[in-house]
Amino acid sequence: MKIQVRVKPNSRVAALDEQEDGTWLARIKSPPVDGKANAELIALIAQRFGLRKAQVSISSGAGGRMKLIEIDAATPPGR
Repeated sequence: MKIQVRVKPNSRVAALDEQEDGTWLARIKSPPVDGKANAELIALIAQRFGLRKAQVSISSGAGGRMKLIEIDAATPPGR
């Protein structure tokens, strides 16, 4: 499954919300420095969908605010 996510770094709270147009808005606390924001985004998405972080990856847009996220939901979370 793939989802499109718009990231807002340096937020006061971490949250992941689905927008009306089908994209997702991720508010994350980390700054966009040294991959910290991307790592927090992956952890936030994994937590939201009940997956392991290894099942979530950034397909495109790792350096920008709009990202395409690949979610491997076929693998059970416990494995």
